[in-house]
Order: sequence, then C-alpha cells, then structure tokens
Amino acid sequence: MIAETKKSAEGKMQKSLEALKNDLLKVRTGRAHTGLLDHVMVDYYGSPVPVNQVANITLVDARTLGVQAWEKNMVQKVEKAIRDSDLGLNPATQGDLIRVPMPALTEERRKEMIKVVKNEGEGAKVAIRNLRRDANNHLKDALKKGEIPEDAERKAQDDIQKLTDKYVAEVDKMLAAKEAELMQI
Repeated sequence: MIAETKKSAEGKMQKSLEALKNDLLKVRTGRAHTGLLDHVMVDYYGSPVPVNQVANITLVDARTLGVQAWEKNMVQKVEKAIRDSDLGLNPATQGDLIRVPMPALTEERRKEMIKVVKNEGEGAKVAIRNLRRDANNHLKDALKKGEIPEDAERKAQDDIQKLTDKYVAEVDKMLAAKEAELMQI
C-alpha cells in the first residue's frame, strides 16, 4: 500500500521532469537542432501531424536547419507551418529544400527566454508539489480507514518529501543548465 503510493508518486514526478525537459528543448538558443521543429504541426490531408512525419529534418550548419518534404505538394504547407509556429522562425524555400535559419539572439531576447524557462520550471515544481500533496492525501485516507499505522504513515510522508526535494533539485539543475546555455554567445 505505502510502497505503491511512493512508486506512483515517483513515476508521476519523473514524468513531470520529462515534460519539463521536452519543454526546455523547444526554447531555442542560437544553435539549430533537429528537435526544434518536433512540436510544429502541418495540415496533412486534413489531419494535423508533426513536421517530422511529412519531411526529413537535417542540420545544414550550426545555425540552419534543412527541411526536405517527402511530397512536392507539402513544401508550401510545411513552410507555412514553420512560419506560423510560435518559434519566431522565417523559413526560405529553395526548390524542394526549406532552409530555416536560426536568428541570432539579442541580449533582450535572451532575457525573455530566461523568463520563459523559469516559468516552465516553476510549473514543473508546482506539478511535483501537487503530486506530493496527492500522495500525502492518499496516505491520510489510508490512515483514517485503518489500513496503515500512524508511524508508517508519518515515515511514508517523510519519504515522499525527500522524493519531492530530489525532483525539485533536479528541476533547478535543469533550469541552471538551460540558463547558462541561453547566456552563451
């Protein structure tokens, strides 16, 4: 019962960490990487699908992505989807290849990005704390029903607090790394 609650809480906290990691990948630095376009959706015959399912994404150089649509009629749609995304990119088509240059980040833009990163991190911390609260409530309910003794419930709450502290520290570490990456010129 207690082990199940702890395991469930830890699994959900790990998922929160993975979600943060994915969100931080979307926050771009000055360098290009193929994962940048993963969440950009293209209208493919009436269904929204990720760009990487209708095109090949490659690195042309450190600051440019190359997007090669698999079907000729998708080139314009892919270019429009990239342009309309929230990434602030301006793709240019050269024949079948869509070149996506990464604009250099200004100091002001870097500070905005750091605010976005901190906001994402705070959201992850709130999610982790909410999971702690849910696990503690589950333990309190089990105590009220007489399923577990009081001292076991208290120890389990301490263990869940340690888990929470561990994952919050992990979030802080991820934020510090992303902040350092954003401030590099």
